[in-house]
Amino acid sequence: MFKLLNTSFLLFLILVAPNKALTAETEGYSCFGKPYETEYSANEYITHHLSHCVVDSPLGPIHIDSVFYSVFMAFVFLLTFYAFARKANSGIPGKGQSFIEMIIEFVDEQVKDTYHGSSKTIAPLALTIFIWVFLMNFMDLLPVDMLPKAGEMMNIKYMRVVPSADLNITFGLSITVFLLILYYSIKIKGLGGFAKELAFQPFGKAMLPFNLLLKVIEEIAKPISLGLRLFGNLYAGELIFMIIAIFTAGQGVTYLFDIGVIPYALMQFILGLIWALFHLIIILLQAFIFMMLTIVYLSMAHEEH
Repeated sequence: MFKLLNTSFLLFLILVAPNKALTAETEGYSCFGKPYETEYSANEYITHHLSHCVVDSPLGPIHIDSVFYSVFMAFVFLLTFYAFARKANSGIPGKGQSFIEMIIEFVDEQVKDTYHGSSKTIAPLALTIFIWVFLMNFMDLLPVDMLPKAGEMMNIKYMRVVPSADLNITFGLSITVFLLILYYSIKIKGLGGFAKELAFQPFGKAMLPFNLLLKVIEEIAKPISLGLRLFGNLYAGELIFMIIAIFTAGQGVTYLFDIGVIPYALMQFILGLIWALFHLIIILLQAFIFMMLTIVYLSMAHEEH
């Protein structure tokens, strides 16, 4: 099993990536206090649930809800793997240990098949990204109103619980991967070799300006595509859950005693269940894609051209 220390270090590296708010959708909103309304129209309901809990800082507005849940999921990942690592034995493993070992072996096989360098940190990094992104995505399967309503009881007006549906989190992850790409490119090829690759590939010295333009666009596209792909899929999934929840929006638990609302509640349950089963595939696939692209990009950084 991979050493927890390596995983913790790489997790910390990702966590310190910039998390400054990139959008102004919650500008002017106060994070704490009683909610303005007890019942919402469809538009107000979606707007409220898409609003972040924003706290001002010297760096600018921070989406504190996204930071909290991403860090919380990181601790869930670390503590779970640490608990099984302590109890691991070389005899007959339990079901939990077998499941963890299956995940590790799966990730290890992907790294062996895709990564052509010799760094020992790539496998722990891939494992960290895969599990952590999956756990953040998994928050999208929780009932839309469950945690926000609990937050309102503690005078938290706005709360979004899916960190990977926040551009700040996904770009924090992708920018960290991009910095690792630059680090390994310079470490393996040297600063001169990396500069030559930027200037002389793929069309030779005669096309230096064109080569440089192409390489810069290629490198910048990596973190942008990584961040936007994960964000777009999870944001869309979260929005669909909200649209489904509109069938009983503003009714609270009182709809259980209102015969007229029961058909809408039943329709909400059926549609929510169908979408949750389909969305489970999406959140797993997006975590896998993010991990695989990270491995591919880091493998390319180790290759001489």
